[in-house]
Amino acid sequence: MDIFRFSKLLIFTSFVLTSFHVLPSLSFISFVFGDSLVDAGNNDYLFTLSKANLPPYGIDFKPSGGQPTGRFTNGRTIPDIIGQTLGAVSFPPPYLAPNTQPDAIHGGINYASGASGILDKTGSLFIGRIPLSNQVNYFEQSRNYMVNVMGEKRTKAFLKKAIFSLTTGSNDMLNYVQPSIPFLGGDKVFPSTFQDYMVFNLTTQLKRLHELGARKFVVVGIAPLGCIPFVRALNLLPRGKCSVEVNTLIQGYNQRLNSTLDQLNRQLGPESVFVYANSYDVFSRIILSYRHYGFENADEPCCGGNFPPFICFKGNNNASTATSVLCDDRSKYVFWDAYHPTEAVNIIISKMLLDGDESISFPMNIRELYNYNNS
Repeated sequence: MDIFRFSKLLIFTSFVLTSFHVLPSLSFISFVFGDSLVDAGNNDYLFTLSKANLPPYGIDFKPSGGQPTGRFTNGRTIPDIIGQTLGAVSFPPPYLAPNTQPDAIHGGINYASGASGILDKTGSLFIGRIPLSNQVNYFEQSRNYMVNVMGEKRTKAFLKKAIFSLTTGSNDMLNYVQPSIPFLGGDKVFPSTFQDYMVFNLTTQLKRLHELGARKFVVVGIAPLGCIPFVRALNLLPRGKCSVEVNTLIQGYNQRLNSTLDQLNRQLGPESVFVYANSYDVFSRIILSYRHYGFENADEPCCGGNFPPFICFKGNNNASTATSVLCDDRSKYVFWDAYHPTEAVNIIISKMLLDGDESISFPMNIRELYNYNNS
């Protein structure tokens, strides 16, 4: 081969490699929607009362060296853990962080926001938050970026393989079960009406994502909020007791959601798959048999104490700045604060959702969804 032909070959090879550099890798790609259970730091960029940007939040999050990242727990969230297990090279960054759009074609983006809900008005007392409908709006902007970089055809092919997870509804439920605030809250609708309204609004956003190209969905049901420290304290429940009323309301919603996702699978499958993640039963197992899973406390939060205002923070070392109560061994506690589980619990839940049977993830588990060929 003469030098001229060799040079042309080098130029052509360089062109091909450069062209394919803008294409997404085949690693795990995740777009995360939801509330504080999965927020990766979006609320750090909002004017809001719902923040996790101070110690000891993130104390066990190794990538940050134990510094707060905006995650509402001591370490990783469930999407973090599942992504790592399936080969993600990085965590999807919060959408509101500067210059995150290029990450859309590398590892995905996190749109979740603490205090947000399925309904737009949920969390209004916290001021700033990103309701689910706005999170989907943000994804649409990310999709426009992808089209500009990769073109419409390649964007569609890329999104078909990505995982879209939605973990939302808890704040809507908490707002519903709390006593109405004078002058702000009116008469509550019947529980069944509220459950149907939540499912209808969530389904609307699922269909929007489907129209935008999403094909692999993980929709997480609501956990037994009647067992979290906040609700136990609100209802003055003794140790080991959960609010039957709250959990019954949640079970009714979850049943409706599961049925609706089954209908979507029949209507839009097999190219599209909507996985129902049964977090209610998973978390209930942990609560009921917490010692079996290696925990010593399933009632009290590790951080913030067991009574209002449940504030988890670490002050300065000087005497004028108080510090909230922090447990000695975070791995032995089910709850990190009054609302959120510890990383130790998130690890257990992640494993179950990844490889559990149809009683945990229906119609398939998350690992099977990841490997599912919907071409």
